[in-house]
Amino acid sequence: MAVVKSKYQSVLLVDDSEIDNFINRATITGSNFAAVVYEQTSPRGALQFLDKIAKGQDDVPAELPQLIFLDINMPVMDGFQFMDEFEKLDEKVKKNCKVVMLTSSINAKDRERARNYPSIIHFINKPLSKDKLPGL
Repeated sequence: MAVVKSKYQSVLLVDDSEIDNFINRATITGSNFAAVVYEQTSPRGALQFLDKIAKGQDDVPAELPQLIFLDINMPVMDGFQFMDEFEKLDEKVKKNCKVVMLTSSINAKDRERARNYPSIIHFINKPLSKDKLPGL
């Protein structure tokens, strides 16, 4: 039996909804899209997670996720505020981590605003499905 290689070694889900994270994790792993799926329900927590990896701290994985699925509408810090802080992180993070806005927002202004961030490579609407993964 042949071993199927995942497209990405690891991805990070940043969404305050644990249910959405559960569904997205199942979609990603069920599609062999990523070997490892990390989850953060807080944008601040996600930023700290990425910063710790970049600094080589022992309490986090050794490698940065290659892709980040980011929700827009979250309490305390939304996806765009996350991106403003993400752009301030170490160059290593920005070079290795690309961002996909994964949102329920249908606001055209959100899509336009996302184009202002060089690290955002796609803007897709929830729910995440196997059909949406191949283009990422």
